[in-house]
Amino acid sequence: MDQETEQNKAVATFGAGCFWCVEAVFQRLDGVTKVESGYMGGSTKNPTYKEVCTGQTGHVEVTRITYNPQKISFEELLEVFWKTHDPTTLNRQGNDVGTQYRSVVFYHDANQKALAEKYKGELNNAHVFNGPIVTAIEPAQEFYVAEDYHQNYFNQNGSQPYCQMVVRPKVEKFEKVFKDKLSKKYQ
Repeated sequence: MDQETEQNKAVATFGAGCFWCVEAVFQRLDGVTKVESGYMGGSTKNPTYKEVCTGQTGHVEVTRITYNPQKISFEELLEVFWKTHDPTTLNRQGNDVGTQYRSVVFYHDANQKALAEKYKGELNNAHVFNGPIVTAIEPAQEFYVAEDYHQNYFNQNGSQPYCQMVVRPKVEKFEKVFKDKLSKKYQ
């Protein structure tokens, strides 16, 4: 991954269902230098995976994406975000159900907020999806890094049944649709 300096470093945070899927997708993008799975948006300090899974903490499973804006833009990250999950299902992605799986863009500045709102509005106005987009657009809050075993999960546990049945098909679809944006490592 790229050597980071403050000039070529920006952060995006997305919730789009299980963070294992989201992490696996964004890790494959050229210009993304780091992807961390974690929790954001709730009231519990230092939540555990077990606590977040109850749906009682208010936290969302998210990925914090560090990227080089000279190689990939926030708009391109948003395009991947919108096209790799179902933003019309409230608190659900496939069989993952609960507020911890909600669709959300946690923006880090006014520009990210404006771009996310604009993109969401354009998709809704064009009726791209079969229903209205329920994705929340909220200010970033404190990010809590998930436990170590959640990091780089698909790459380290690709033979697990959940990875084979849920993560792998999503990654394969992503790689076909975004072939031109893949990091050399994943081509």
